[in-house]
Amino acid sequence: MERLLDADQENERIVLDLLTSVEHDGERSQRHIAAELGIALGLVNAYLKRCVRKGLVKVQDAPARRYAYYLTPRGFAEKSRLTVQYLSDSFSFFRMAKADCARVLEAAKASGFSRVVLAGKSDLAEIAILCAVEAAVTIVAVVDPRSDDARFIGVDVVRSYADVKEKFDAVIVTDVTGVGNVIRRGS
Repeated sequence: MERLLDADQENERIVLDLLTSVEHDGERSQRHIAAELGIALGLVNAYLKRCVRKGLVKVQDAPARRYAYYLTPRGFAEKSRLTVQYLSDSFSFFRMAKADCARVLEAAKASGFSRVVLAGKSDLAEIAILCAVEAAVTIVAVVDPRSDDARFIGVDVVRSYADVKEKFDAVIVTDVTGVGNVIRRGS
């Protein structure tokens, strides 16, 4: 059921992004929309056709064998509904992640770990940094080999644990997409 819910949420996110793109500039090519949304050209075509069938988007011929897309009133309403749903899901994620981070940081503090490194720069790391203040735990650094940033929410970002300049007691994994890149077997 959770996997189905994730697929539904991903589908709604793509539709929201597509409707937003069409609202912003309906004369963009499908190829441009695909690049903007980071999805395959065929997927953009399929979603646009579905949106046209549902009456969310209208298609108009444009010069040079192209099409222009625009949102219908129903499309604007659906975009609004999806935006509200997205924000609601985001706030739910934040509340759950905040509670989880608070529990982990309190457990770290209770175990005598007051200086922590976060493994992975992400939304979860941002939440952990905010929660660390309440738990009286110091976030020493964020380790993320893919990041080019020097700082993140006031905390140093480094590419490896060897680059952490201060002593630390524990590591909390906050990389929500590349856990395999953060923890390697035998490490």
